[in-house]
Amino acid sequence: MSTNSEIILSRECDAVQIPSGHPIVLPAGMSVVITQSLGGTFTVATPGGLARIDLKDSDALGLDPEKGIEKIQVTGDLQEAVWNQLKTVFDPEIPVNVVDLGLIYDCTLNAADGKTSVLVKMTLTAPGCGMGPTIAADARAKILALDGIEEADVELVWDPPWNQSMISEAGKMKLGIL
Repeated sequence: MSTNSEIILSRECDAVQIPSGHPIVLPAGMSVVITQSLGGTFTVATPGGLARIDLKDSDALGLDPEKGIEKIQVTGDLQEAVWNQLKTVFDPEIPVNVVDLGLIYDCTLNAADGKTSVLVKMTLTAPGCGMGPTIAADARAKILALDGIEEADVELVWDPPWNQSMISEAGKMKLGIL
C-alpha cells in the first residue's frame, strides 16, 4: 500500500478525529493522504486535520477490507497470545505499539466457570488524550479476537504517570530516541 500519495474517498465513511477522539464522517470525494497504517487502522491527513479510519471502511480508500472477523486460533500460551495482540494496537499519532510504548501496566487472565476473561490496565502518554477510549476499545477488540477469550475489559489508569523511560528499547529505537 502506498502512503503519502493523495487518495480520493470513494464513499463517505466513519472516522475518528485525532487527537480529540470525536466521531466524524468523511464525505465521498474528499482528498486524504494515508500517513500511517498500523494495527488494522489508517491515519489519514484531511483538509481538516488528522483522522483515523477503521479497517471496515478501508474500501473507501480503495483497499480491500478483511471479510468478517474470525477468531484467531491460539496454539501456545494464551497469556502470550494476549500480549501479542496488544502489540498490534497503536496510538494513531505514534508508530509504536502500546506495549512497546510502555502503556500496558497489567494484563491478567482469569478462568472461571469454563470462561476466560482478561483485564488490562493501561495508560496513555497524556491524560488529556481524546483518543484514549478509542485505543482502549481497539485493545479490547484485539483481545476478544482470540479463540478462548470470552470477556475483556481494558481500564484506563493514570497511576503511575507514564513517562518516556517506560518505552521499551525497541520502541525507543523506532522513535529515534536511543
